[in-house]
Amino acid sequence: MFDAQIRPMIDPVLNAQGRVLARLGFTANQITLIGLGLGLLACGLIAVEKTLWALLPLLFSRLADGLDGAVARARGGTDFGGYLDITCDFLFYGAVPFAFVVADPAANGLAGAFLLLSFYVNGTSFLGFALLADRHGLKSAARGKKALYFTGGLLEGTETIAFLVLLCLLPQAFAPMAWVFGGLCFLTAASRVLLAWRSFQDKGQ
Repeated sequence: MFDAQIRPMIDPVLNAQGRVLARLGFTANQITLIGLGLGLLACGLIAVEKTLWALLPLLFSRLADGLDGAVARARGGTDFGGYLDITCDFLFYGAVPFAFVVADPAANGLAGAFLLLSFYVNGTSFLGFALLADRHGLKSAARGKKALYFTGGLLEGTETIAFLVLLCLLPQAFAPMAWVFGGLCFLTAASRVLLAWRSFQDKGQ
């Protein structure tokens, strides 16, 4: 919901740092994989109930997720880079609720399964819309220059990162927060389906 408002503030900083990293010889794909490694480290710490310790690698992983695009803009991006980025993002976001389930299956299992289901549906609505947007030649830079078409929604990157931070700060509240956030993910997916229906429905159907 807030990504389009925040991007103009953070993009100049990210782009400056991206140019520095590019001059040092880093590639966008390397930054993507470093970010994934940090994210999975955070998930490992969550799984052994060291959630406060998980905050630092989690936040640095999300910083890397912003910097890989900045490095790509400095060096020249590739389609594979965009593919790798979204694949690593989905792996990380799915690994977080899984880690909380591992930490306490009895308390977190059902809510974690619901949250993962909502991520699955929300991710499908996002990628499906991006595929059709590309077919129809739609472009958008409201959330930064991306390899895929990024639709807006009730929940975007900013809200998801804030949610993950709250989970690490309040792990005992995982189950109620997961039910609420999962429900909002379903609402976000439904809004994308409605937008797709309005944007891509063939005449006469």
